[in-house]
Amino acid sequence: MSFISYAQNNEDVMLWRIFKHIEKGFYIDVGANDPMMDSVTKAFYDLGWSGINIEPLGTHYTDLSNERPRDINLQCAVGATEGQVDLFEFDIRGWATTSAHIADRYKSLGHPIIKHKVVMLPLSHICAEHVTSEIHFLKIDVEGSEKSV
Repeated sequence: MSFISYAQNNEDVMLWRIFKHIEKGFYIDVGANDPMMDSVTKAFYDLGWSGINIEPLGTHYTDLSNERPRDINLQCAVGATEGQVDLFEFDIRGWATTSAHIADRYKSLGHPIIKHKVVMLPLSHICAEHVTSEIHFLKIDVEGSEKSV
């Protein structure tokens, strides 16, 4: 069987080496971004897996909803508390962040910034509501706010 890697640094290949014996596994992708480009979960989805994609940016959330109908797709940020948070969007895909410190750095480099208010939920709430089976892997890529997730 051939395996097509979509991840930026072959993370999906490494995970496949561990989980290739599992026919229909389950993942959670926090900061899912694009459904294909640099995706750690795309290859697994194509192989019959499903999971939860969490993406606060509307354009990526819409793309995930269209391209991954078998998955649970949520448009929110993930953090330590429930509420609203500022999400800073930049002209480079994958740079969106809830970290004001990182946003200030990108802005100081001349990148235009768009600020959005988005819903934030704790990962524990998302899991309690949506997870009904074993989680085989969790990917977290939230541009500087990983610890709060």
